[in-house]
Amino acid sequence: MERDLTLIGFGEAASTFATTAKWRGKARAYDIEPARHVAMQEALVEIAGDPRSALAGSRIVLSLITAGEALAAARQYAPLIEDGAIWCDMNSVAPQTKSEAAQIIEQHGGRYVDVAVLAPVHPARMAVPLLVSGPCADEACIELIARKFTNVRVVGHEVGRASAIKMVRSIMVKGVEALTDEMMAAASAAGVTEDVLASLDASEIAMPWSKRAAYNLERMQAHGTRRAAEMEESAKTLRSLGVEPVMTDGTVRRQRDAALPKTDIENAAPPESPPLQIRLPANASRR
Repeated sequence: MERDLTLIGFGEAASTFATTAKWRGKARAYDIEPARHVAMQEALVEIAGDPRSALAGSRIVLSLITAGEALAAARQYAPLIEDGAIWCDMNSVAPQTKSEAAQIIEQHGGRYVDVAVLAPVHPARMAVPLLVSGPCADEACIELIARKFTNVRVVGHEVGRASAIKMVRSIMVKGVEALTDEMMAAASAAGVTEDVLASLDASEIAMPWSKRAAYNLERMQAHGTRRAAEMEESAKTLRSLGVEPVMTDGTVRRQRDAALPKTDIENAAPPESPPLQIRLPANASRR
């Protein structure tokens, strides 16, 4: 594996991986921010001065940049990658974005893999869960494990599937964080923080998500109208405390819609976006 691994972007994730796995001279890195060279030196990876030299000879590329730059990076670097090189897009972007990036990489002779990172790199480091999908997902999985990632799983051979799992899962993970922020702001303003948290502890029930999701949906269908009315009062409470009920207002709508027959929901709710379409790159075949 003599310098056949390239890291595009050398932020927290890339530096953590490189330092923990001790890739050192077996990897080279490129980042548009020269200040990141210090971290590269500390990780003992080869510092590439430009994208072309970074990608020359590399068999596998880990794209670890910001979500907003992921597609632009694919466009910029695709003409420079080696034929047959695997481009592992580990950025947190929508399946549609990954599908578009895949087409660009494939058009220039590379092989694209959708990689979803399901947890913060700290403290998991090389044990961070990675979901992999795409036409060459199996080979990419082998390559990642060879480079000391220990928690890698193939979830399909369609680009976008791994990303879809992460993006949909994030609705709950990040949503709970946002809801917690809204609740704690209101609890603090009302001076009832300790009581609210103690009440939540007392009512907490351990339950697998396969059962919890079904239970929650059943309760919403059966009692959504009453609960929507209650949440409207909660929204009024938040406003009186000077807290904007961003999440709570959304809960009102979801509870009320869940209690309506499907035909009523279609008539009452504004048009929704079309269902997610996950497409393979143009020249890829299904397995």
